[in-house]
Amino acid sequence: MNSTTRVLLIGAAGRMGKTVVALARNDRQIDIVAQCDLGDSIELAMENCDVAIDFSHADAITEVCRAALHHGRSLVIGTTGHSQEQRRTVEEAARSVAIVFASNFSVGVNVLFWLTRKAVELLGSDFDAEIIETHHKMKKDAPSGTAKTLAETLKAAQKTGHEIAIQSIREGDVVGEHTVIFSRPGERLELTHRAANREIFARGAVRAAKWIVGKPAGLYSMHDVLGL
Repeated sequence: MNSTTRVLLIGAAGRMGKTVVALARNDRQIDIVAQCDLGDSIELAMENCDVAIDFSHADAITEVCRAALHHGRSLVIGTTGHSQEQRRTVEEAARSVAIVFASNFSVGVNVLFWLTRKAVELLGSDFDAEIIETHHKMKKDAPSGTAKTLAETLKAAQKTGHEIAIQSIREGDVVGEHTVIFSRPGERLELTHRAANREIFARGAVRAAKWIVGKPAGLYSMHDVLGL
């Protein structure tokens, strides 16, 4: 059995794409067999890989899913900013192929999701919750996909249906910072994750790519990959 996972990298010229390429050079279990960027045919590149990692643009998701379905390939989707219709495209594709779809591939951030849910269980309804997220000024979507996932986690755990306030800051070259604040009169609890570089996201995506190959069709998260 081939122990090397053959990867098609979509969005290879972007910041995350370059980080994945650099990381793969020192990982004998990963072979980047093809790279795609704007204008390249994803359909042709998908043929000889085991899994595709997508760090391109939300608008490419229809073509990405169509190519994966045609060739029966697994997907790791790290692109954020998808519309509801685009998310449904991913969900539909997951009926036929295995897909890891995550707003953030950092192991630390996914532990933050778990801690956020646990905090709501322990603190109860006496605490108000809000989110502050900061990213570099070139990031296009706001709030970030991670902040949206945190808000969804809070709403699901609180079971109140109340909207969660999110403050988005775009400045400098900040890789990513997310803080969940729980407060009530007299006390305040903050859960914070700070990303110092993009390698943490690339490592998570590569880990997901190795994990997803051979899995049954379905929509998976990093919680599944990490066993949380």
